[in-house]
Amino acid sequence: MELSRLLQGYGYDVQPGRAQSYGEVPDLTGLHGIHIEAKRCEQVRLSEWMAQAERDANRFQDGAPTVFFRRSRSPWLVVMKLEDWIRLYRKGGCDDELLGN
Repeated sequence: MELSRLLQGYGYDVQPGRAQSYGEVPDLTGLHGIHIEAKRCEQVRLSEWMAQAERDANRFQDGAPTVFFRRSRSPWLVVMKLEDWIRLYRKGGCDDELLGN
């Protein structure tokens, strides 16, 4: 899977699930605290995809529901709920860096 190879290139031990597993296994595993819903699609349906990510994250208990997607000839984009993003941002120490602490 394209996304797994890309994330592996950044040094993350991400492993793909089975192609078209229909929810039996997560799309990708290996990003601690993140449930990855991967989409490679021309028609963007973020609300539908996020609902699927939320259901699957609850089912697999593997982290914050997050949609990774891209269209042809476009970069990968990532969508998650603001509260989850804030939690990740704070854990990364970004607040202290921006405040000069």
